[in-house]
Amino acid sequence: MGWNHPHISLEQLLNLIKGFVDILLLLSGYQSSGRLAQWDSNNIKKAFQWGLFFEKVLGSFGCSDDYGGSMEELDAALSEMTSAASLPKGLALLSSANLTTARHFVLDHLIHTLPLRDAHLRALLMATVEMDLEELSETEHDFLNAYFNKLKLQNTSLHRSIASATKIENCAGDGFTKYVVQELLKRWSKISLMSAVEAGLDVLSHSIRHSSWSEFDDNLLKEQLKRENAPDIVEWLVGSLTWNHWKSKNISYFLDKRTIQLVSGASMIFSAPKIQWVQIFGRLNLNVSAGSSDDGLRETIELLLVGCITSRWTSLIEYMVSVCYDCKNISEQYHEVCNLLYGRSTAPISKQEAESNILEYLSGLLGSQLHQLWKMSPSLVAVAIPSRSPLFRLYLSEIQIQFRGEFSTMRCCGCAHDMKEHNDCELAERIWCLYIFHVCGSHLFV
Repeated sequence: MGWNHPHISLEQLLNLIKGFVDILLLLSGYQSSGRLAQWDSNNIKKAFQWGLFFEKVLGSFGCSDDYGGSMEELDAALSEMTSAASLPKGLALLSSANLTTARHFVLDHLIHTLPLRDAHLRALLMATVEMDLEELSETEHDFLNAYFNKLKLQNTSLHRSIASATKIENCAGDGFTKYVVQELLKRWSKISLMSAVEAGLDVLSHSIRHSSWSEFDDNLLKEQLKRENAPDIVEWLVGSLTWNHWKSKNISYFLDKRTIQLVSGASMIFSAPKIQWVQIFGRLNLNVSAGSSDDGLRETIELLLVGCITSRWTSLIEYMVSVCYDCKNISEQYHEVCNLLYGRSTAPISKQEAESNILEYLSGLLGSQLHQLWKMSPSLVAVAIPSRSPLFRLYLSEIQIQFRGEFSTMRCCGCAHDMKEHNDCELAERIWCLYIFHVCGSHLFV
């Protein structure tokens, strides 16, 4: 049997659900214009009341014979509604099961999807307390003392493991404050863990950044210079030192707190359908153009590049840590990288649709501004762009021009002008990054 409710039709309910979805979008912290959404205690209470309405409507089915058929028809209609590409992915799983605990759905969006600024947190707690007091006032004469007594009884349970929070559907009996506090404690716990991880990464990154230089013993070099084959040994030592310096520098970029935040943001943004994130970047580009901000464009390009490698993040870091020095000089590395342009490389291009979409958008965004890539981390550019991408060819072509000392508007070192070889300069570092990833680490692009 289909939808069968005595007081509301399926069409009416779906229209109300569409309004509820609009509220959830605002609860995520932003208006459709991209501006921050401001929430006071009164509007937060209204959002919870919407949730309570859906809980009552779906709860009124009880265990009647028509319950299964009605829920199936509702879920089918919701599936069609949420399949629209314009709907944020976080709401794609909206179902009758979510709506039976709709206040929990509201609470998730209020607490877990945006920064908890002081004013927002104060409004949330005030709305929660007011709701519980209003509910108690209907049954208790001294409702204020009754509320405090409930808090005292719940104090013990709140000190238990926060992972075992009671399900929200029971909140009518215990009041809503308990569940809000539990969710806040969960968020606090996650933030505490993240802070500990960030502190550890800072120590690790700092250690990696300085290890290759500080641990080098000048006395060792002086001792080796006394030997007959000193030139070869010195060349090896200097090459090894430069290699390790570049390695530690680029690993520290991947472990930097800001970079990891970019990875987190990119992972969320590019998990959405292309039509959605293209709209986001379209608005960002308009803001950048209006403000003539080169910094804004550079950050957009960096985020797009990071978006190409989020699925390979862990393996990339593991690979970079494991890379060992080999004795090929920059000229030899350069020629091996150039072979990639002529089809002698067997490294496959990434077949992931998300990465292909990002690269396509990035190519259009860069246009004639290829110089923007030279403002990015050499390792990020090297590992984000597959060797058979047209963008890779443009990037490597510019490297070829500079390596040969020909005229270029994107000169990054003065080696050619000073008639020196590229050994320890930015161009050499960019060649080295292409070499270790595309020649030595071609498996990373599978």
